[in-house]
Amino acid sequence: MNSVQTTPQAQRQFISGNEAVAQAARDADCKVAAAYPGTPSTEILEYIAQYPELYTEWSINEKVSLEVAIGASLAGSRALCAMKHVGVNVASDALMTQTLIGAIGGLVLVVADDVGLSSSQNEQDSRYWGRFAHIPVLEPSDAQEAYQMTRIAFELSEQYEVPVMVRLTTRICHVKGVVVADDPIKADSKGFSKDPSRFVMVPGNARNRIPLMMARDKVLAAATEVHPLNRVESGSDDSIGFITSGAAYYHVKEAYPDAPVLKLGFSHPVPVEMIRQFASSVDKLVVAEEVEPLLETELKAAGIELYGKDVLPKIGELAPQVLAPCIEKLRGNDPTEKVIPTTEVFPRPPTMCVACPHLGIYYCLSHIKNTIISGDIGCYTLGAGHPWNALDTTISMGASLSVAQGLDKGRAEQDQNKNVLAVIGDSTFLHMGMQGLLDITYNKGNVTILLLDNRAVGMTGGQDAPSSGLDIHGEQTMQIDFRKLCEALGVKSERIHEVNPYELPRLFKALRSETKIAEPSVIITNQPCVLTERYSKLPPLKVEDDKCTGCSNCLDVGCPAILVTRRETVIKPNGREKELSFVEIDTAACTGCNLCTNTCAPDAIVPALNVNKINAVEIKV
Repeated sequence: MNSVQTTPQAQRQFISGNEAVAQAARDADCKVAAAYPGTPSTEILEYIAQYPELYTEWSINEKVSLEVAIGASLAGSRALCAMKHVGVNVASDALMTQTLIGAIGGLVLVVADDVGLSSSQNEQDSRYWGRFAHIPVLEPSDAQEAYQMTRIAFELSEQYEVPVMVRLTTRICHVKGVVVADDPIKADSKGFSKDPSRFVMVPGNARNRIPLMMARDKVLAAATEVHPLNRVESGSDDSIGFITSGAAYYHVKEAYPDAPVLKLGFSHPVPVEMIRQFASSVDKLVVAEEVEPLLETELKAAGIELYGKDVLPKIGELAPQVLAPCIEKLRGNDPTEKVIPTTEVFPRPPTMCVACPHLGIYYCLSHIKNTIISGDIGCYTLGAGHPWNALDTTISMGASLSVAQGLDKGRAEQDQNKNVLAVIGDSTFLHMGMQGLLDITYNKGNVTILLLDNRAVGMTGGQDAPSSGLDIHGEQTMQIDFRKLCEALGVKSERIHEVNPYELPRLFKALRSETKIAEPSVIITNQPCVLTERYSKLPPLKVEDDKCTGCSNCLDVGCPAILVTRRETVIKPNGREKELSFVEIDTAACTGCNLCTNTCAPDAIVPALNVNKINAVEIKV
């Protein structure tokens, strides 16, 4: 395989880590790239898709995306798979077997950890997969290293015939930096060669591969001890030294620029002897790692004295303002003496978009009584917040249906008269929810399913999915028919309803009737995400002040375009106080979806332009 050559007049670019990974894949002659959208990794495949010489696809879930990449590797071509940290949980079945088979063409798994939980349900540390799956782990610290290490990962994969993980974090994925690219190369493709004893992982064959995997571990461990991605940076103050990797490296350098640092770019297998030698050169050694005390535990087991999570936080980023007080306390200093300036950001709670088709759904759900609502991962998870408060559980992608089945079968005596309802989006349903519906019908569950088809992967930016009928390049392909799919999974035809989520009376009626039926039923909502080209805006609306009674019913929809202008407190005839909220509509943001008109009894909400008046419908709840 050709080595990477640096061009004398390399192009300087200002790009993000995700874009750097994409360009590195192209320059390393990667042939196949697959992914499932998930923040903070989503843009990797979107950028790769701009290179026509690469095959790219949004796979149906992370397991499928990894298996596509595995197939390309076995065919002798370089392949890349990208996902966020929780996606590796889905893909782990294939990963844990592929580590025994190894790689033919370079096989790179790019995983983006969401340190700080910006948009995730947990903060797991993907470095564990390196240990668990016996694969190398590379950890870039910025966009330039994301480019370089992705290219190196392909070379390592082919050199040692092993899948290689490139572990990013949110800060690496999204922060931009200067990247100098190297000359593209042309990789050799070996093609596919039959080798059942290696590629067919029945127990007898797998057993024979385990010793080979163990031998590979030893070779890789020796390689990390001398690899240039692991380096010592000397400092003028040997009283304290740091071992670090990833984004934490720059946090350490900013807070303690004079301290010696051992930077781990090739972080697993751990270069224990290199670290042992570094430890002897400083008075105190600190492992600054995000987020688990993984390296700390391994080094302590090797007999190396150090500090780690006993002095540093166990969650979140090790930003300078977080790191410095902990280290100063360790050094016996007043933590307040070393203050790193920070900028306070005005809090902005997450909410749904103006005119989002999910708004009406959660408005109705907030008025449905005596119902346990099982939620899922996506934009609609926001239904747990104000003003709807209409979700009771959210676990993982696709879990809403399976959890609902458990809520139904495990209900206590006092809950026998309660309804069980599951909410799931179209992409999530196809990702991992279909099995849950089949389980409900097969095992005679009593669950109502709300299948929110907005024809996109909305939470990550409106990427296309089988529900949209378009592929990653915007080209026409098959479009899934959810009614037929639900029938195929065992739901009776008469128990499947398609409803426009902007038509609140029909939606509310369907919810109220179907939750009373003691068998599986599905309500499919069928309006596109407002952030996609498939959505068509209508003329905006406004509030006529002289008609607004301050009832605030429209605020219960939760649309961000509806703003409170003033509040008044009045005394009702029974002597009780009532607060009135008078509103206006931001016509620049309004798309005229008419959701709010459905809730306005005095017909105070009207078109802002010269169009026919909209007839509002009051919902009786």
